[in-house]
Amino acid sequence: MYIHALSNYPAGDISQYGQPQNYELIGKRFDFAMDDGIDYSVTFLDKSALEWSFEGETPRRAAGYLCVKADDLTYLVSYVLEGEEPRANHTFVIDLENQLVTRIISRVGENPRYPYLITPRYEFGAIRQGGAEVALYPRHGYTNDMIGNVVQWKYGDMMERVHVYYCANYYRIIYPPEQASSYVFNEALAGLPSRDEPTAYIKIKDGVYLFSLTEQNTEKLVGDKLPYRSNTMCFLQNYHRVSQVGRSFGTFSKDGVDAGIHITFGACGKVIGAKEEYLQKLLRDPNPFLT
Repeated sequence: MYIHALSNYPAGDISQYGQPQNYELIGKRFDFAMDDGIDYSVTFLDKSALEWSFEGETPRRAAGYLCVKADDLTYLVSYVLEGEEPRANHTFVIDLENQLVTRIISRVGENPRYPYLITPRYEFGAIRQGGAEVALYPRHGYTNDMIGNVVQWKYGDMMERVHVYYCANYYRIIYPPEQASSYVFNEALAGLPSRDEPTAYIKIKDGVYLFSLTEQNTEKLVGDKLPYRSNTMCFLQNYHRVSQVGRSFGTFSKDGVDAGIHITFGACGKVIGAKEEYLQKLLRDPNPFLT
């Protein structure tokens, strides 16, 4: 069973401001030449189904997919591998403007000490164009462009979060003061040394970035005190519009029963910089999880 909407927030859920699913890729096949040499193909069959395979793999496999857009030519596609254990998700940023692709593979259960823990794997590549040779560059890639920025994102009528992008592979999250007292998880999170989590910052093109985080520290230190277990979230952010689309993959666990999470969401935002002293402090404070 998979959860496709979340309702454990004070008003609505994280997908309240999300876009409708996008169906523009129906009937298209993409062959991705990936830099790790593990090439990939995907064909969009209809509004909910696709077929995919690694190069040379037969038969092709079926999956149900989610698709949203960051701009006119940049798509975020996500699907869960059907019938596979441990559970796995494949997510792609398909950039038709530059004919490039980023692939994220996330799998639950690879760590025997923390069975809910997820460690995403990122790879970059290009979209094959007929029989033409694939150029080795340019590519999407890791970036420091976002470092030093603070952005407040609004996911619903009563759901806003502040992201502090302070170093190359971590971020920290805070809650606007007017919402902090009502946030349902405050008590469970109170014992954490900070809300820092590992991240990846990836530049897709001018003004468009993929920000990806995984709740690893929270999972290790809080565990089953929270129902959301090591979710990994991809935020495809468009700073020309200060908006984002995204997807979450992970586990919802309650009363000993696990359900998979696979949802898309969206947000509008505002870059708030670090004018307030408490925000400057959040950008300067050391990460307690690192020496």
